Amino acid sequence: MPRSVLVRQVMTTDVVTFSPEEPIDDAMRRLGEHGVDGGPVINADGHVVGVLTTDDLLVQETKLHYPTVVSLFGAYLELPSSHRRFEEELRRAVGATVGEVMHVKAVTCAEDDTLERAATLMHERHVSRLPVTREGRLVGIVARGDIIKALIEDSGGA
Repeated sequence: MPRSVLVRQVMTTDVVTFSPEEPIDDAMRRLGEHGVDGGPVINADGHVVGVLTTDDLLVQETKLHYPTVVSLFGAYLELPSSHRRFEEELRRAVGATVGEVMHVKAVTCAEDDTLERAATLMHERHVSRLPVTREGRLVGIVARGDIIKALIEDSGGA
């Protein structure tokens, strides 16, 4: 990997971002519309306060406990208390905000970091993208695909 290539040279600056107050259903819709599987969560000042991924949303949805149904003499009966619990959990899951499910400790890099450092961070922290910051504020994002593309271009493949 070329040691002289900086993150700012390959990062994407048009980033799909989320706010901590944004409802989960809005975030899921925007992820689908933009064809991405995650993005940085920023506060009103533009500081990165977390990262939201589709994994976070899947985990949130799997917290639901479906109603208990029993079979009695060939009839299926739903226990009322489990149905109420399910409705409450569903309301919380669908009404939850990004801030409630995001990864709070966002792994970030600086625009002047090398791609080698960014790739190392991604590998060590098991993430596929890094918000790029300047003084804590979001300026872009670099993904594994950006690094792979830079490697191909450096080797003369593009």
